[in-house]
This record gives sequence, structure tokens and C-alpha cells, in this order.
Amino acid sequence: MTVTGPPGYDPPAFLRNAQIQTVLPALFRRVGGGRFERQRIATADGDFIDLDWSRIGSNCVAIVCHGLESSSQEAYMRGMIRAMNRRRWDAVALNFRGCSGEPNRLFRSYHSGETGDLAAVVEKIWESDEYRSVVLIGFSIGGNVVLKYLGEHGQSGALLPDGAAALSVPCDLKASADQMARTANGFYMRRFLRKMIRKVAHKSDLPGVSIDLEKLRRVADFKAFDDLYTAPAHGFRDAHDYWRQCSSRPYIPRIRVPTLLINARDDPFLAASCFPYAEAKANSCVEFEAPEYGGHVGFITLNRRGEYWHETRVVDFLTNPKI
Repeated sequence: MTVTGPPGYDPPAFLRNAQIQTVLPALFRRVGGGRFERQRIATADGDFIDLDWSRIGSNCVAIVCHGLESSSQEAYMRGMIRAMNRRRWDAVALNFRGCSGEPNRLFRSYHSGETGDLAAVVEKIWESDEYRSVVLIGFSIGGNVVLKYLGEHGQSGALLPDGAAALSVPCDLKASADQMARTANGFYMRRFLRKMIRKVAHKSDLPGVSIDLEKLRRVADFKAFDDLYTAPAHGFRDAHDYWRQCSSRPYIPRIRVPTLLINARDDPFLAASCFPYAEAKANSCVEFEAPEYGGHVGFITLNRRGEYWHETRVVDFLTNPKI
């Protein structure tokens, strides 16, 4: 089903700007709260995943996935986890490989369609028998991972979550990469690439690794980076093959658990094809909301609780009895 958003995000006039919505929370938002408890999970391929837990003694838990080159420490992650804790839910941040403050052990890392690690975490949490309800929340590429995972397993009979929410999601990776390559997004592109290149360069000394560091340091957009690193390191032919296989939009029709997708129409990172109106309308399990404003992982709200609009909306959806 496609909806416009109950009650809808309607910010004051001075916040109706995509750049303000995108930059202000990323640079200046501060979210207080308790300290995380870290859990390290060994992976079958000899690597590890770090989880950061915020437990309040609940029998319900939200698994929260971050965006590109982010981590559990970002304000939007802490804000979402705090909102779940306030509703008496435990929450755990899944740090993608290499994003927890310690480099992962392998040349491969994470990418926009890597769902195996998320599947392993969901299975491990269900099998612990600590929780009667498990839900997923994903931001940006973490949202793409969540949607793709749900679509992949929609008919599999796997231990699926009870519900999910995804925000600011580049459902069409090629279109989003093209959007990010525009001059207007140069600031964001340079910021992302600087972090990504540094991580890959650090891996160049691993046994059996061969990568052209000089060429790596000259990449100027996601296509060049994905052609040089992401695709070969993760078994894809090239950037286009990676984007085609990992975009979540084709998986949305297969989702079989209640899922909320929120993409702001002024999000500077998203192209028109990242708004899956038709797919959501055809799937009764999916609610798609496209507020006019909000930027990329913005949705700033001024209130004493310090809780942003999307946080309130997501927890209301996920803790609703229909799930």
C-alpha cells in the first residue's frame, strides 16, 4: 500500500531545505544515553561482526543497521536506539564489517547488498530464545540491505523478523550512484570516498591481495570505486553487475512481513527510481511514505525529548499490535 504518511512530516519553514536536513543532524546532533555492550560474533569465513547492545531487560528487540561508512556511534543510530529503549524494547546496532572501529580481517568487507551477515545475526538472536519479538531497522544502504534480505527470504520459511522499517533507502543503486556523482553532491561524495579509500588501502598488505593503490587514490565516484574494489572483492563482474544484483527495489514485491519504507522527496542522494510507488502499492505488507521534506536521514524535529519525526513514526509502526 502507498500512503502519504500518518501524521506526516511537516517541518517549520526554515527546515524545509534538503541540505540543512542532511547536514545539520550529521554534524551537530548529540544524543545522550547509556553505554553500549559489545558482542563479537565469529563468521564462517574467519572474520567477525561486532554488535553493540543497549539492553533494558525487554523480551523484544530491534536490530538497527547503519548507512555507508557509518557505525553504531552515529547520532541517527543512537537516536533510533534511544527511541526503542523508551518504548521498553532492547536494541542492538549491527556494525557492518570494518565499521566498528577495528578493521576486519579479510579483503572483502560489506556492501549495499550483503545480507548474509544480517541473516546470521537474526538467526542467532532468534535461537537465543531471549526474545518473543524481533524487528529490523535500516538506514540508507542499511535500509537497502534490510529490504533485500526480507525479499530474499520472503518465501523461504527462514526465521524472519516480525516487522521492519527502512529509511532514506537507495533502492536503485545505479540511479543513486549517478545522483551522487552530480556536482551538487560533490561534498558528500568526497567525504564518503575519503573514508572508503583509506580502508581499502589499509587492506593492501593482506596476503594474496593485489590492488592498484595509485588508481584507487584517484577514484572520483562510486562507479570507479565499485569497479576497482567492491565488485572484484565480492564476486561481481563490475559496478553495474553489483548494482543490478544488489538493488532492493526488485525485492520489495517479495516482502512478507509488515514493512515501513520512508524516503523524503527532497533527499539529495536519491533519484526518482528510488521511490518504489508501484511495488509498494502492489504489496499489502509494505507501507511507503514519501514526505516532501526530510533530506537524507534528516526529519529534524524540535522538541524537549530530542526525538526526531522518523524515530517516533518507526517505533509507532513497529510496536503496533498489528505486528
